[in-house]
Amino acid sequence: MPGPNRKRGSLNSSRRCDGVTRRHFVRVGGLTALGLGLGDFFQLQRAMAGSHSNSKRTAKAKSCILIWLDGGASHLDTFDPKPGAPSEVRGPFDSINTRLPGIRISEHLPRTAKILDKLAMIRSVTSPFGVHNFAVQYLMTGYQPTPALEYPCIGSVVAHLRSKTGVLPANIAIPNLISRDAATIGNGFLPNSTKHFSLGSDPGKASYKVRDLDFFQGLDISRLDRRRKIVNALNEFGNLKSRANGPSDPDLERAYNLIASKEAKAAFNLAEEPRKVRERYTVDPRANLKDSNNIGQQCLLARRLVERGVPFVTVNNTGWDNHLDLATYANRHPGDPRSASHALIPGLDKAMSALIGDLSDRGMLDETLVLVMTDFGRTPKINSTGGRDHWPNCFSVAMAGGGVKGGQVIGESDALGEFVKDSPITPGDLSATIYKLLGIHPGQELHTPGGRPIRIAPQGSKVISKLLA
Repeated sequence: MPGPNRKRGSLNSSRRCDGVTRRHFVRVGGLTALGLGLGDFFQLQRAMAGSHSNSKRTAKAKSCILIWLDGGASHLDTFDPKPGAPSEVRGPFDSINTRLPGIRISEHLPRTAKILDKLAMIRSVTSPFGVHNFAVQYLMTGYQPTPALEYPCIGSVVAHLRSKTGVLPANIAIPNLISRDAATIGNGFLPNSTKHFSLGSDPGKASYKVRDLDFFQGLDISRLDRRRKIVNALNEFGNLKSRANGPSDPDLERAYNLIASKEAKAAFNLAEEPRKVRERYTVDPRANLKDSNNIGQQCLLARRLVERGVPFVTVNNTGWDNHLDLATYANRHPGDPRSASHALIPGLDKAMSALIGDLSDRGMLDETLVLVMTDFGRTPKINSTGGRDHWPNCFSVAMAGGGVKGGQVIGESDALGEFVKDSPITPGDLSATIYKLLGIHPGQELHTPGGRPIRIAPQGSKVISKLLA
């Protein structure tokens, strides 16, 4: 561990920030928080390290941004349209050409169509689970759910295996990671310290304010330190602390480690971004930024976090469980010229293309894996209310950066988008591939508190070799 006299800008092989002493920071978060923090210090460190890196180094993702389309996004109305199918399958949207010859996607993804050379689309993901709770667990962990064991989400595994690089949590959810139907999505058998930290506030809303970046009334650093020591002492006295579970009170430890200095607050302060950058992530530039599309500002915040060393960030975009009117995917408020700022598909299009472009411009795309995943697809045939229902047999996933070979489509669905026609891929295969891209061996074993060995990716899962650049 670096000593207290290490200079702020110095570089070392461990790349930790412990050398920045506590007296350089002025405030710390509240006791009930999961604890956040950060600094532009990390951005400077990262930039300096990059300037000295070997251009021939092996490409490997240092971080991952998961754009989670909660509820089950329709593959037929996004990444896998069927323009030649009957109208009851084709749906209300047209399709457009992309940069890849012969590949078409939804008309409401025009920006994505222009950067498809940077993206890899998988059109043959398949799962047996058509209910949210089981489907979400399968996609988020790579393991089929079972009552015998709660498996950790991919973000928790990454947080567990990556060396801590500062006071920021290694696994952050924007604004939260609460799924429908009480899906169990968390750290599973891993220590509580690896569980995702939910910001509890949406950066796309005017009310955005990350919780617990300030003291509670009457608290200061000395009082907070005394309370921390008392809690740890009581827990140790009661034999409540175990090496397997890390700190005796992980929430308190993370709260204590929250350094709410000027640099710490900067990580979550989107106002520091130039207006042109913020508008790049916003669908309609005429819209006031306070009313901007949520997913765009969420993705912008995700970029700021990985830029400062956070290894896993989930952007949880809700509203995709649409059983009613498919037209609302593209326009929730007909007649309002700014309604696209709140529409699902145009919002995803602008946010995803802006994120990939922004990461590329900053030289971060090669080391940042971008994933777009969802619970499952939707039924090929439109139902009586103009929507689509749950359909896990065939759906799509998109990936970019972080060692992904872009400009390709992997797998194929049949003429109606009903079943996989070629190259079926399971969520287990996806998890193995994600770990591989992040430099984690899919066959590595973790251990439950009872000592039971568990593979990181399930037995029989296969890395999708075509994806690897």
